[in-house]
Amino acid sequence: MRHEQDPDRTRLDPYPAADPPTVEQPVSRTPQPPPVSAPRASGAYEDEVVEEGVSNSDYWRIRTVNVICTIIMAVTVTFAIVLGVHIVLVLGNANMANAFASFVDEWASGITLGLTGLFVPGNPDLATLLNEGLAAILWLVIGGALTYLIRRFALPGPRRLRRYRRVVR
Repeated sequence: MRHEQDPDRTRLDPYPAADPPTVEQPVSRTPQPPPVSAPRASGAYEDEVVEEGVSNSDYWRIRTVNVICTIIMAVTVTFAIVLGVHIVLVLGNANMANAFASFVDEWASGITLGLTGLFVPGNPDLATLLNEGLAAILWLVIGGALTYLIRRFALPGPRRLRRYRRVVR
């Protein structure tokens, strides 16, 4: 056997192929778990699952506010886009008898915020550009201001105390 050939056992293969393990000291080929800083009370290393997260009691309020603000911005941006498309159709001398052009014209007339006769230059195309362009910009400002105010007053501020909880499963 190898033990008789080399008395220095530190240089031997820890898992010799020729030497079968003895009954008193079985040789395990599974690696030992890495050392830990604190001793474990009980249980195997594979059984421990630790999840660490933040317990946020304002989750549903934050989500609701974000959904409402997204809807407001989608509506106001849609109105601004419709007004922009109407400006392009008027400046391009589109046929207003066309179904799409008449649909955009009717929709744009309802969302101009009462600015239809604000500017009255000699050219009607320039009047449409100025009046509906201002209405489109106002829709964007209204949407931004509403979402800012809703988020400012409905969401928790940065100085609010947050509680953290560590969950071990």
